[in-house]
Amino acid sequence: MMQTELLTKRNIATIGEEITHELGAELVTNYRKAHPNDVQGYIIGKEILNQILAQPGCAGIQFHNAINELGQKTLVYVGLDQNGKQLINYTVVTEDAQLQKQKGIVADRSIPSPSGDDIFGDDGWFIVD
Repeated sequence: MMQTELLTKRNIATIGEEITHELGAELVTNYRKAHPNDVQGYIIGKEILNQILAQPGCAGIQFHNAINELGQKTLVYVGLDQNGKQLINYTVVTEDAQLQKQKGIVADRSIPSPSGDDIFGDDGWFIVD
């Protein structure tokens, strides 16, 4: 309950911030040390993220840990409105000025980052060209 309360009092669109490469590498390294056999990351294409963010009233995206049909860890992601409510449905105005319900986008099919082939070197630090 408190988590929901915090979300509704916060500007959803402003959640998240840029951090340094060093802090990012430290956080990832900490996770990898604590969970060496877990999925180390996911790749999600910008097209689906842009589609979610382009929905009317979308202020952010919520990611949920999930298990797919094959028993593999994945993510399910859905748009959030400014009040932190998932955009499962939203209303649009048609060309003939009618209100129409649309289903919100619920997405999946992220892929795990290949180990050793992501943006981190063997020591967990970002590879910077």
